Amino acid sequence: MERAKPDTPVRIALLQLFVFLWAAIAFFSSTEVTHALQVERLNGQLMKLDPETRLEQTGDTKVMFRINRESRKFSIDKVIAYAFGDTISDENSFVAPGAVLRSRGEWYRLSYTCTTGLRHLDAHKLNYEIGPIVPRSKWQKHFLYD
Repeated sequence: MERAKPDTPVRIALLQLFVFLWAAIAFFSSTEVTHALQVERLNGQLMKLDPETRLEQTGDTKVMFRINRESRKFSIDKVIAYAFGDTISDENSFVAPGAVLRSRGEWYRLSYTCTTGLRHLDAHKLNYEIGPIVPRSKWQKHFLYD
């Protein structure tokens, strides 16, 4: 009877690599599926809104997701398009020069423009500029909250 050979460092390294790759594939697949489900759920909710409100909400949501993705400085949980001024919209575009965003308990000035598709569910073009922190002394006047 032949004895089993002890694992060599190469075999151990290959096994560790296999386990790592399997875990990475499982993670990214579940993340992709989770994201797709979230987008589908969000789109379902947006479709319940009238087209003009959907256009605004899509702009708010897309700018929030994009800033969170592009900047670790922010962790945005709320965008309000009209806090410091009126919005402007036409068929497929929305402009919010007086918007604000809330990140980590602070409100910041924000302006953005968003152009969507016909159903107002996706941003074909999105530009934004983040301004300074809104002082707490101005929160009540602009209906901002913790």
